[in-house]
Amino acid sequence: MFRSRIIFCLCVGLSLQACAVGPNYHPPVSKALGVPDSYSSPAMPGVPEDATHWWTRFNDPQLSAIIDLALKENLDIAQAVARLRQAREALVQSNAGLFPTVRASTNYSRNINIQGRSFGNVTDAGITNENYAIGTDASYQVDLFGGIRRGIEAGRANQASSAFSVAQIQSSIASEVARNYIIARAAQANLAIARGSLALQDDNLEIIGFRMQAGLVSSLDTEQTRSQRAQTATQVPSLEQSFQQAANRLGVLTGQAPGALKTELAATKPIPRGPDAVPLGIPADIIRLRPDVLVAERNLAAASAQIGVAQAQLYPALNLTTSITTNAGMVERLTDIITGRIFANLAQTIFDAGRNRSIVRARRAAADGAFSAYKLSVLSALEDVENALTALRTATARELEFNIALDASSNAALLARSQYRAGLTDITTLNNSETALFTAQNGLSNVLADRAQALVQLYLALGGGWDTSSPPVPPKR
Repeated sequence: MFRSRIIFCLCVGLSLQACAVGPNYHPPVSKALGVPDSYSSPAMPGVPEDATHWWTRFNDPQLSAIIDLALKENLDIAQAVARLRQAREALVQSNAGLFPTVRASTNYSRNINIQGRSFGNVTDAGITNENYAIGTDASYQVDLFGGIRRGIEAGRANQASSAFSVAQIQSSIASEVARNYIIARAAQANLAIARGSLALQDDNLEIIGFRMQAGLVSSLDTEQTRSQRAQTATQVPSLEQSFQQAANRLGVLTGQAPGALKTELAATKPIPRGPDAVPLGIPADIIRLRPDVLVAERNLAAASAQIGVAQAQLYPALNLTTSITTNAGMVERLTDIITGRIFANLAQTIFDAGRNRSIVRARRAAADGAFSAYKLSVLSALEDVENALTALRTATARELEFNIALDASSNAALLARSQYRAGLTDITTLNNSETALFTAQNGLSNVLADRAQALVQLYLALGGGWDTSSPPVPPKR
């Protein structure tokens, strides 16, 4: 009979959980987010390529190895993973609200009744009474209006947000490693150019010395060339500093001491070039590829669910409590008599000076703010793509012009050098020609670095750097 009452109360409680107050969340459509049909900047059409490991497109094994190491050892990623673990445990705690809380207890007591009678030197020890007791109780809050379920919904969204945050940090770390690697290689390339220019200027000083001994030129040629050489030499320390700082940053990004990778990076290698074109797809693809956009969307879902949690507090709360106990003087007789009871408590807040309703309004305001943040993240993502496309297109155009400038300045410097040796031109013309050559070489090196950086920026803007085929969304429980 007692068991049937428990089952009846549980069935009634569960049947009352047919609905959940608050809005049922649906992701906003692209139109509501202001997503255009196409990019305003010229873009390569086609299905977006798999950018999970976009750094392999640069065909630089060392770059790929450093990024892979950073994704395993970076401390920012480790912190994000720890936060994800916390979110998962918070969801477990929320899910526990759907089930009863059961406690058990045991008790043993022994009473000795001393009669106090004495016979000579012997005292009567009295009578000993023993008692054994076992009890269990359970409490259960019936989720009448879905407050607990909305809380679980919010917890699930928060867990997914934390998971996408891990992906966002992974993507950012990969791009930061690539940027610093490009900086290091560009510094090496410019150092080689500067040292080559210094070697030419040293050679010019030697030629000028021979011509001065022959009385063909004055010391003015020497001083002009010395001045130009010194100006070139001033760039070497700055370039070395740039390389050292980039190498230090790469060490920290891989979870190591700042100088850990300097030896590996010491050998001069070319600036990674990357592919000539990257298929982008349509702007709406950004919504499903960018982890930061997905973080904002899950935050919106959590904020929407919190409205239901707050609204459920406006309605009655039903709590069920049951207990079962048994006691006996002997262990073997514990099952002879079992007693139990069940209580149902229905509570309703009558007056709270508008506190609960204020909480509901506050949660609605938070959801409105989360929607604005989501829309802003989408528009910012599209802005990143547009800016990256512009930077890539500009760098490609500049590369073409610098190639022409380098070819022309190389020919001009060669002619000026030959004519100066033959006494057909002056030192000013030679110095100007070699300065133009040095500028063109530096310009081409820098534009190659700019183009590589624009590609990294574009891959980051497209949400590359994490496995989009297996998004870190937790399974429903």
